[in-house]
Amino acid sequence: MSDRSYVLVSPCRNEADYMRRTLDSVLAQSVPPALWVVVDDGSTDATPRILAEYAAAHPSLRIVAKPDRGHRAVGPGVIEAFYAGLDTVDLSAFAYLCKLDLDLDLPPRYFEILIERMERDLRLGTCSGKPYFRNAAGRLVSEKCGDEMSVGMTKFYRRECFEQIGGFAREVMWDALDCHKARQLGWTARSWDEPDLRFEHLRPMGSSQKGILTGRRRHGFGQYYMGSDPLYFAATAIYRMAHPPYVVGGLSMLQGYFGAMLRGETQHADPELRRFVRAYQRRALKVGKARAIAEIEAATPFSR
Repeated sequence: MSDRSYVLVSPCRNEADYMRRTLDSVLAQSVPPALWVVVDDGSTDATPRILAEYAAAHPSLRIVAKPDRGHRAVGPGVIEAFYAGLDTVDLSAFAYLCKLDLDLDLPPRYFEILIERMERDLRLGTCSGKPYFRNAAGRLVSEKCGDEMSVGMTKFYRRECFEQIGGFAREVMWDALDCHKARQLGWTARSWDEPDLRFEHLRPMGSSQKGILTGRRRHGFGQYYMGSDPLYFAATAIYRMAHPPYVVGGLSMLQGYFGAMLRGETQHADPELRRFVRAYQRRALKVGKARAIAEIEAATPFSR
C-alpha cells in the first residue's frame, strides 16, 4: 500500500451539467486517486452515459448504480448513497479516503497538498480546502466555512480517524458531527483558504427563495439533532439575519431548531458527544471559536 493511496467515494444524482469539470479536475490531479467509486443515485439525465464514457477510459473509476428513489435527497440520502459505494471498498488498502461531491472544480494539487498536511501533522484527522461559488457577475465568492471543520462537499480523512469516529452519521448534520467526534477523540479538523486549496462549487446555491428557506429550516433541525446549545444557536441565527435572505433566513433557522425542540424530536444517540458540542459552543460564545478549539486540543490527549 502506498502511503499516499486514497479512495474517493462520490454520491451523485443528475449531475450532467457539472460532472465533467469534476471528473476532469480529479483525473488531472498531481496525486490522483488509487480508486474512485461514483455512486449513481438513480439519475434520470445524462449522468449514467457520461460516467460510462469516463469509466471506459479510466480503470481507476468504478460505477455503482442505485435505483431511482424519485427525488433528490440531502443528509441521510446522500450518506446512504456514500455507503453504497464505500461498502464495495476494502478500506484497509488505502491510507486516506474522501467523500467528494460531483459538482466541484478542484485545483490541480488539491489532494497532494492535503496529503502533505496529513503527513506533517499526524494528529490531523480530517481536512479540506474552501468552497467558492460564482455570483451573477461571474466573480468567485467564498461560502464562509469555519476553519475548525472540513467541508461537507470534500471530506478528506485519514483512514484511522474515519474508522475511530464510526464513520458518518446518517442524518442532516453528518458533516459537523464527524468533526466534533474527531475532536472529542483527540484528532484535529481543519480547512484552509489558500489559492491552491480553493475550489469552485458549481451547483447554484439556493436557486429560489423557497429553496433557501427550506434549507435554513433543515439546518435548524440539524443543529437541534446534533445537540447544539440554544443560546449559541440563537446567536448564530441572529448573525445570519444580516445576510441574504435578510431576516427571514435567520428566522427560518430558529423555526427549524425550536420547532424540533417543541415537537420533542429525537436527538443524536451519543449523549456524551452532545454534551461535548454544547460545552464547546458555550465556551466559544465567551472566547471565540479559535480559542475554544485550541483549548480543547490542548486538553485532549491523543494517541494513534
